[in-house]
Amino acid sequence: MVRILRYFSLTAAVVLLSLSVGAKTVRVGVMLPLHDDNGDGRRMVEYYRGVLMGCDSLRLTGMDIDVRAWNLSENANVDEVLRDPAAAKCDLIIGPLYSKQVKALSDFVTKHNIKLVIPFSINSPEIYSNRNIFQVYQNNNTFNEAVVARFVGYFQNYHPIIIDCNDSESTKALFTSTLRRYLESRGMKYNLTSLRSTDEQFAKAFSSEQPNVVVLNTAHSPEMIQAFAKLNTLRSQKPELKITVMGYTEWMMYTKYQADNFYKYDVYIPAPYFYNPITSKTKRIEQKYRWNFHEDMQQSLPRFAITGFDHAQFFLRGIYQSKNFTGDAGLVSYVAAQTPLQFSRIGNGGLQNHSLLFVHYLPERRIVVLDQ
Repeated sequence: MVRILRYFSLTAAVVLLSLSVGAKTVRVGVMLPLHDDNGDGRRMVEYYRGVLMGCDSLRLTGMDIDVRAWNLSENANVDEVLRDPAAAKCDLIIGPLYSKQVKALSDFVTKHNIKLVIPFSINSPEIYSNRNIFQVYQNNNTFNEAVVARFVGYFQNYHPIIIDCNDSESTKALFTSTLRRYLESRGMKYNLTSLRSTDEQFAKAFSSEQPNVVVLNTAHSPEMIQAFAKLNTLRSQKPELKITVMGYTEWMMYTKYQADNFYKYDVYIPAPYFYNPITSKTKRIEQKYRWNFHEDMQQSLPRFAITGFDHAQFFLRGIYQSKNFTGDAGLVSYVAAQTPLQFSRIGNGGLQNHSLLFVHYLPERRIVVLDQ
């Protein structure tokens, strides 16, 4: 019985894990910064551990998997890594982390007809020309368009209100401008207000005839807290108002401290993942991680080890079924613990993940995850 290696050398070729059970072998290469020099390395070591755990779980289903990993750090010589004869034998390569390394790997997988999974980088123009690439994360424009389209569908009977939070460091101007463009193109009326508005002016932005959906133009915590305080004042004055708040993925970091407000204001948070510590699957993965590596996962969102576990389960099941796996919905019978995947082809290029969750905090203090 093969067990997951708890410790491994952080040299160029890290470890070969062979799970020999069935007749067909899937060969996987992991090319990521696997070191302890900085946060990138530590996060990717955790991700890689999750991949190994996913492989170990798949072994129990009868799959035969070989995994070879290389420490592809930020300043590594990519060509030197790719000269290893084992690299050309892979069916699937996971990596790189850094966008500047994508071109070399893209050319390599084209030459050898290997599938390439880019697990984190979002600046990968090769996705538009290389049919062998799976890109997990969407760029900001694609993500914003998807969220806004879903917003318009969910809240078509609501009265939208966009709050200017006067945050000069906000990165959400693109989202709110995209939202306003969508609303205007569909003839949906909305109001603008500000955290600096008087309580009377602020109240005028809200409808007493329709439910209201509020959007801030920042994801930062201080402004979010101010907005909830202003909504509290409004609700004390007009308790009959129906108010829902649309948040941002970053708000998941504040759940521990803002859960009461999230439930109170019927908050929706769009995200490509959802870490739920109370599910049996999450608890089981975290327990096995602790057993294998004698430590807990890092307190990050998403959890990198669970991401690696989900990726291994999804892609290896797919490649095992067919070398021509495309990641379409329904092709893999695996329910993600945290990070769902569903791909579609971009023109004549590669495959882009378009899975998007809306995490809904209901006033009765329940959480519902909407995936469509």
